[in-house]
Amino acid sequence: MSGPTTDWEKIGDKFYRKIQLYTAVFDEDLELENYVVIGAPYSGALALQRDASKLQSYRGTSAAKSSLDIYSCAGKLIRRINWDKGSIRGLGWSDDEKLLVITEDGTVRCYYDLQGDFTQFSLGNGAEELGVKECKFWSSGFVALLSNNQLISVSRYDEPRPKLLAPPPEGNVSSWALIAPTYTLSRSVEVLLSIGPTIYVIDATDSEDRVLQNGPFTHVSISPNGEFAALYTEDGKLWVVSSDFQNKLSEYDTRAKTVPKDVQWCGNSSVVLAWEDEIHMVGPNGAASQHYYDGRVHLVADIDGVRVISNEVCEFLQKVPDVTEAIFRLGSTSPASVLLDAVDQLEKRSPKADDNIQLIRPNLVEAVDACVEAAGNEYDVHWQKQLLKAASFGKSVLDLYSSDDFVDMCEALRVLNAVRYYEIGLPISHDQFIRLGPERLVQRLINRREYLLALRVSEYLRLPAEKIYIHWASQKVRVSTDDEDNICRLIVSKLRDKRGVSFEEIARAAHDEGRSRLATELLNYEPRAGKQVPLLLLMEEDEIALDKAIESGDTDLIYFVLLHLRSKLPLTSFFRVINNRPTASALVESSARAQDEDLLTDLYYQDDRRLDAAMLLFRESLSQPTLDTSIHKLKLSSNSLADSKPHVFELRAIDEAGKLLRLQEGYNQDIGEPFTGLSLNATLFKLTRLGYSARAKKLAADFKAPEKSVWWIRLRALVAKRDWAELEEMGKPRNSSIGWEPFFNEILGAGNTKLASTFISKCTTLSPSERAEMWVKCGMQVEAAKELSKVKDIQGLESLKNKATASAVGEIERMIAKLRPR
Repeated sequence: MSGPTTDWEKIGDKFYRKIQLYTAVFDEDLELENYVVIGAPYSGALALQRDASKLQSYRGTSAAKSSLDIYSCAGKLIRRINWDKGSIRGLGWSDDEKLLVITEDGTVRCYYDLQGDFTQFSLGNGAEELGVKECKFWSSGFVALLSNNQLISVSRYDEPRPKLLAPPPEGNVSSWALIAPTYTLSRSVEVLLSIGPTIYVIDATDSEDRVLQNGPFTHVSISPNGEFAALYTEDGKLWVVSSDFQNKLSEYDTRAKTVPKDVQWCGNSSVVLAWEDEIHMVGPNGAASQHYYDGRVHLVADIDGVRVISNEVCEFLQKVPDVTEAIFRLGSTSPASVLLDAVDQLEKRSPKADDNIQLIRPNLVEAVDACVEAAGNEYDVHWQKQLLKAASFGKSVLDLYSSDDFVDMCEALRVLNAVRYYEIGLPISHDQFIRLGPERLVQRLINRREYLLALRVSEYLRLPAEKIYIHWASQKVRVSTDDEDNICRLIVSKLRDKRGVSFEEIARAAHDEGRSRLATELLNYEPRAGKQVPLLLLMEEDEIALDKAIESGDTDLIYFVLLHLRSKLPLTSFFRVINNRPTASALVESSARAQDEDLLTDLYYQDDRRLDAAMLLFRESLSQPTLDTSIHKLKLSSNSLADSKPHVFELRAIDEAGKLLRLQEGYNQDIGEPFTGLSLNATLFKLTRLGYSARAKKLAADFKAPEKSVWWIRLRALVAKRDWAELEEMGKPRNSSIGWEPFFNEILGAGNTKLASTFISKCTTLSPSERAEMWVKCGMQVEAAKELSKVKDIQGLESLKNKATASAVGEIERMIAKLRPR
């Protein structure tokens, strides 16, 4: 077993290491030197595109076809995407492993699942006319450089909104780079253009010259944290400066006569320059080391290092983490190093193990934490185990220690070792795993169709697994050649008892593949009607969608389906669909009554509902602007019931309504007040109030209005008019059809207590106590006392005396005295 420092190399005062991830990566026939290699962040997939600038040997028509090849870091082909959409000017990845392809005419394709599915948009802003020259990417966006040096930025891919940056200066751009919005003060992407001897910084609003003198620079590269810039000059020198160009930090003379193929940052502490088969790693203060390879190498920068890709090997260059250096450095006496040695002594059953523990006991917690952290930095399983053993040994000695970090690291390393396996090809570091997150790591496994491993990782890390099941089933319906019934049975048997699984998404995938019957069958297992219905409508299964909506009991969902059907179907077909569905028919009727009376009329006609149609026309007649149109509507209403014997009463009411309308039109002209549209009672009331009592009586007689109704209307109209004399005349007869109590109440309510009191004595059906209460309401307490005295109600008189005014108390007391026995 080789030591952990075997692949270390000191550059300046820092240690760097080269970790061999995979060997025999690509076939020799691939000729990697003829390809552009672009890697996804967080040790993601590699996209290979033939380099159009290089001549290649002819290998037949199939090999001559242009394609984008997606490989894992271990050289496993994930997907080959045939390409015939024009010249590619930009190829890059987003943080969530979406492949972005930008063509010369400004068309952008976003391949979101490594399987060839994509969304597409256009840059606009003149990109089609001017042509895209080159593109640079950051984690969630990119900038396109046009042929006139104009810059277009896209800051997100889910809702792309291409925007022009500030106008750049003219001149040939020899190289350029960008600083992501996360690391700029303006929170807008900043672009560094090397034009002539200087560099310009362009953002959304401004273009600024940094006034440099040593350009043009053939390469410009920005560190992952946005704080430093690496500039490669034409005379073979590498400068490292602060990203604001105020401080020059180091300079390295490569003494190379050729320009490097690539310049990338290795973390934030060193820069890697790559030629055909040679790389230089330049550390702080200009110190450097060289590495040589058998063939062309490609660099893929990441947040904590850089991947070196060749036909033979995939390696990871990075600065040795401080905690790892402190443990494994030769002669180290750090507490973690002593603890690791103690485990070695323990395995040898040496008493020195206890001596080491006692030596570092004051710093034992620090040593355990350091061993746990260092274990995450190791790719070798042996040293992972040794460091975790040391941490476990150390924490067993401690009285109090939280094992959460230890447990989390054990879980993380088990997952990382599984995905680093060459058949998976995700050599992700622990730092990258922390930044990427377990959910997005699982999504990468799903995109590679590694469903079993994705499920095991999800179960192990206690993550929801429904996305995995849905993706598996969706792929099954896309690629399986089995009978649709067999596919449905297989999917349902596997997923029916799984929580959170949406059969709607699987059915949508089946529909997209043209398997509509399979989609319909799968939707039967979707419990949420809100998911079923929209897809059924999309599949043109309209009646099934309506039935599902009705079964759900969700009126909003039913209305949604009905509106869709109404806009799509002819009226007769629409009515035919809802006729045998009472719920749908009732909702259509309710909605049409409020918003669309024409539709309501057609609905009643279609259902042969004569009375409802007649009542609708009757209501319309009341809102017509002229008498003629109102009469016309009433005639139509009457005609609809003409041959219907069960509706004789309604037919007579409609005829009387026409007669009343004609009379009201005459009142409008004679009196000068609007009567049209009023009911019979309202018309009688208005005539009486306006002083046309004779006309009111004649109208009541003509329409045989009930006598009690006529009395009530006349009473209230005269009270509203305050015609006390006429009310007094109404009270002269001995009897009233409505009694005399209403007269008392209505007149008293109008404030005339004197006239109201004249009706009390007529209320012979009331008890003396009730009449006494009426006298009290009129303020006549003595009269109230007389009523009570007649029935010798001493208790009532006593109660009245307590409420009476001073002037009435004496009279009430005399009445009480007369009634009491001597």
